[in-house]
Amino acid sequence: MFFTQKNFAQVLSKYQYSFRTGDIIAGTIFSQEKEGYLIDVGGKNVAYLPDAEISLVKKYEKTAIINETREFFILNHNKKLNQIIVSLKRVKYIRAWDRIKQLKLEDIIIQAEIVGSNKGGLLIEIEEIQGFIPNSHLSYKINKKNSINQSIKCKLLIANEQTNQLILSNRCAVMANILSGNGIKVGLKIHASITEITDFGIFCNIHDIPALIHKSEIQNKYLQKKSSYFHIGKELHVIVRHIDAKQGRISISMLESSTL
Repeated sequence: MFFTQKNFAQVLSKYQYSFRTGDIIAGTIFSQEKEGYLIDVGGKNVAYLPDAEISLVKKYEKTAIINETREFFILNHNKKLNQIIVSLKRVKYIRAWDRIKQLKLEDIIIQAEIVGSNKGGLLIEIEEIQGFIPNSHLSYKINKKNSINQSIKCKLLIANEQTNQLILSNRCAVMANILSGNGIKVGLKIHASITEITDFGIFCNIHDIPALIHKSEIQNKYLQKKSSYFHIGKELHVIVRHIDAKQGRISISMLESSTL
């Protein structure tokens, strides 16, 4: 049966449906008010949609949505006043998290829009839900300064609806592509340039993924004069020791020929 507003109202009247907080109902937007909209939800019932409950994202601008039929989440229902307060963004939030959790379950590579950055990483949006990619999960391809409003490939690390926590990894997406193309494997010997020298080891660039030579893998004679043997940009002959696809990490060891 196809529901129109007329027969929807008849169904409500027939079954004496009682609106409850937390329900999702259908309704048609019929009037724009100063700070919201009036919604026809059947029969004599009129609901109110505040502007603040229209969109999940701050960049939303009011548009002409009169006569559109949507689903609404009931925030509050005052039976004495017969007043219903509804939300569009709460429905979007519920639907968005359903899709995000399915993406996490399938462990697939997705495209996310970059909407901002801070010292710790990049801010992204998926299904109008804001997420975060830490610096430690960015590949060398990504330039934070010029990435705003661009899309980025990533995989979901954490998707927790209860805490509204969405953490993603660009490195995991890049590594998944590399592994599927047989571009890297344990035991691979390769030349890689040094990108960073730290107290705990040396990072090299392998297919735009930071690969770590832990200090325990470097002979003492080189560690004692680290600044003499190593510098940014120097190529080392290394071997891949471990690949952690879930965290986007590569561990490597330096071959003796690197220091010749």
